[in-house]
Amino acid sequence: MITSRSDHRPLKAREDSMAKAKISLVLRLLAVGSTAAAIGIMVTSHATAKVLNLSFDARYNNTPAFVYFVVAEAVAGGYSLVSLFLSSKSLFWRAVMMMDVVIAMLLSSSISAAVAIGQVGKKGNSHAGWLPICGQVPKFCDQVTGALIAGFVAAGIYLVLLLCSLHSLFALKP
Repeated sequence: MITSRSDHRPLKAREDSMAKAKISLVLRLLAVGSTAAAIGIMVTSHATAKVLNLSFDARYNNTPAFVYFVVAEAVAGGYSLVSLFLSSKSLFWRAVMMMDVVIAMLLSSSISAAVAIGQVGKKGNSHAGWLPICGQVPKFCDQVTGALIAGFVAAGIYLVLLLCSLHSLFALKP
């Protein structure tokens, strides 16, 4: 088996390690981009509607679930940026893998909360007497939908990151 002079590990193992590090880097950059997109779209979502001569504003910060979504996406994006600067060979890498799980759960819960409120906005709730609002503010609802799609992309990226980390952790060594 061929080994390098500076390292006694086989070259194949070093190449695999470099490939995994590059994949992780790309996925984390994509996570930063998708969380930034989700935040940008949600924060700029705004529409005004007149109903029965009354004017009302639809904004993301009128709903705690949407605020939670923005905060969770910001935490995930910030964490992704910080984790870009940690080496996969550092002692912190196991902590990074555990934090990836926490971030994936945070994204999942925030998306779930935001989707639930979005569904009420779209369909209403006849049992509670809540009317749908998307007929009056379709631009707002479309922007919220776009933000949620970007949030789902970020959560999907974190799922792939977790699968890659688990594969690296439990890979069978010959």
